[in-house]
Amino acid sequence: MQVVRGRRAGVRLCSAEQEIDYHMRRDYPDRPIVGVGAVVFDGDQVILVRRGSPPSYGAWSLPGGAVEVGETLEEAIVREVAEEIGLEVTAEEVVAVLERIFLDPAGKVQYHYVLVDFLCRSTGGSLRASGDALSCARVSLQSLADYSLTRETREVIERARDFLYGKAASIYMRTKVLKTGS
Repeated sequence: MQVVRGRRAGVRLCSAEQEIDYHMRRDYPDRPIVGVGAVVFDGDQVILVRRGSPPSYGAWSLPGGAVEVGETLEEAIVREVAEEIGLEVTAEEVVAVLERIFLDPAGKVQYHYVLVDFLCRSTGGSLRASGDALSCARVSLQSLADYSLTRETREVIERARDFLYGKAASIYMRTKVLKTGS
């Protein structure tokens, strides 16, 4: 069996040359989608992206995205960071595992993500927004409040910072169910 990797490859070729599409709809999915996020520090600044796709279109967050079939979590975060913000990174440590569940106005699950957030170290590249990111920025930790980050995103950044300073951090955050369109 050969696994075809890469952006939106989504197809596994079986021995009988049968094609199976492994891409799942992101809205109203059949099951949760596994995603990865990167906390990348540059001195006392952290890299943020402004999302270019639902469910958080226009919101500031951490760079990252969905894991492709056949891809490890670390491969996914390296690929997503390169695609979204042009940086080469290595994944240093898992700092948080959390869920993001968004309900539509009728109460149906519209989006469901299981996210694994990594502390990452930049090893090259140059910061630029591309892929699913509308823009990106280096933001001082003191200025994070200006970016309307979710509580969970702020906590992940704080946990990553604490990890850098040798403090042990839990990797699980409690689930919060959010409504979309309200």
